[in-house]
Amino acid sequence: MKLTRRQLAMALTSAAALAQTTSGPPATPEDELKAARDRVKANGAALDKQDVPMAVEPAFQFKA
Repeated sequence: MKLTRRQLAMALTSAAALAQTTSGPPATPEDELKAARDRVKANGAALDKQDVPMAVEPAFQFKA
C-alpha cells in the first residue's frame, strides 16, 4: 500500500481524534502517559513502514 505524506498525516490525525472521542472512565495520569507512549510507538512504526526515496526528502540541514 502506498501512501502520500498527506494521506499518512490525515490517517494519523483521524486515528488520534477517534481515540480521544471514545468514552470511558476517567484515566489516571499514569494511564494517559502510557497511552501517549503507545501512540508514539505506533506512529513511529507506521512511519518506519513507509519507504521514502531520497529525492523526496526535503533539502535542509540541522546545525547546532
